[in-house]
Amino acid sequence: MIKEILFDTVSLITILNPIAAAAIMLSLVKYSDISDVSKKATFTVFVSLLVTMFLGGIILKIFGINIPSIKAIGGVVLLIIALNMVQGKEIAPTNSTEEEHEAASEKNDIAIIPLAIPILFGPGVITTIIILSEKSKNLYDKIILFAAVLLASGIVYLTLRNAAFISKFLGVNGLKITTRIMGLVIGAIAFLFLVGGVKALWMS
Repeated sequence: MIKEILFDTVSLITILNPIAAAAIMLSLVKYSDISDVSKKATFTVFVSLLVTMFLGGIILKIFGINIPSIKAIGGVVLLIIALNMVQGKEIAPTNSTEEEHEAASEKNDIAIIPLAIPILFGPGVITTIIILSEKSKNLYDKIILFAAVLLASGIVYLTLRNAAFISKFLGVNGLKITTRIMGLVIGAIAFLFLVGGVKALWMS
């Protein structure tokens, strides 16, 4: 059970990439606002994860999309994200645009948009939580995934709340190294999704 929770949590947290989000947050909010912004952003991410967890599969069925197809294309999406992270192209590739980042600086409250969505909760996270949810066939598996969502959300909050300390401790080079290591983990997860999806489609 612990092994399964850890796998789901690592899958989510590496793609959520709260360290990169924390670095972005520091450039958008005052130090005195970090606590409130962290709480609101984390709550938004938690609710978004739960909604996608319970309704994502239903939406796919409405459009007639099977899970192997989602796993295959999801693996491709995650692989692109992983390659960008490993190459150090952007702090949060595919999760936010330059226009969204600039617009955020003009808003008093950026906790929900763009910090929670789409910087933290982007397309890669949506794909991942749907795949993890669909492989959870019974109540036991659902409880494990819920625990992983809760744990991942807790890690997001702690990271955002201590953004100033983490950024100072890691520095620019530390943030780059951490992002690239996360990219490697996401790449490994992407291959698991991609191979599993292609194999299921081939056999069907």
